[in-house]
Amino acid sequence: MALRAAAIDLDGTLLHGDELLPGAREAMAAIRERVDAVCFLTNNPTIRPEAYAARLRERGIAASPEEVLTACTATIGYLREHHAADALYPIAGDAIVSQLRDAECDLVADPADAECVVVGYDPDFDYDDLHDALRAFGDDPAAVGFVGTDPDRTIPTTDGPIPGSGALVHAVSGVVERDPDAVLGKPSKETAALLRERLGVPASACAVVGDNPATDVALGERAGMTTVLVETGLAASADDATRADHVVADIGAAVALFD
Repeated sequence: MALRAAAIDLDGTLLHGDELLPGAREAMAAIRERVDAVCFLTNNPTIRPEAYAARLRERGIAASPEEVLTACTATIGYLREHHAADALYPIAGDAIVSQLRDAECDLVADPADAECVVVGYDPDFDYDDLHDALRAFGDDPAAVGFVGTDPDRTIPTTDGPIPGSGALVHAVSGVVERDPDAVLGKPSKETAALLRERLGVPASACAVVGDNPATDVALGERAGMTTVLVETGLAASADDATRADHVVADIGAAVALFD
């Protein structure tokens, strides 16, 4: 079946930090001419879809907020479905908390009042947060929901990797001796379902293009989509062979797959 939709990873595929990778603008224009729908994917839970869309448009890539699926977007969707009436205690940075608040989640300030704990990226995460987690889960940790925004234990930066949301999720999991109920973002089944819904065409007619075998390729497999690994990000240093359907040098080389 011909490909009719594209799910494109952002960092490492289109962007390196705030800059477009070489040829990304032209490649996205060419892909858009060939497909019915596009969705941009990121496990960064701190930047809103509106901001990502604006960042892409400023760099010459057409994008709307509705076309951007972030880890926080997926987390909010999961919370609405599974914890809509619950009191949520966030162990996360202000950028995530503000999105939860704007989504009208019931946030509580006292961890003892928590019915569900949401853990996500926070550069100020510390010992007190682990203490708050213990208070939130109390004597019966299984009775309190536990949701992580994304599984990324590290985040690549120009100065080297830094701890990501996944590191915080594992720290909380370790201290409360309980696994999370769900960790959103790529490659979760919840994000795969949201992606299929956003693209609106059969999964067999969609391709996921990204640089990370553990998240992008795994998400495509879970969603039943064609997987395309580009060698411009994490994959450039991967030692093992990937199970991706296609391996290409960069996003420009992926365009021909949509012909």
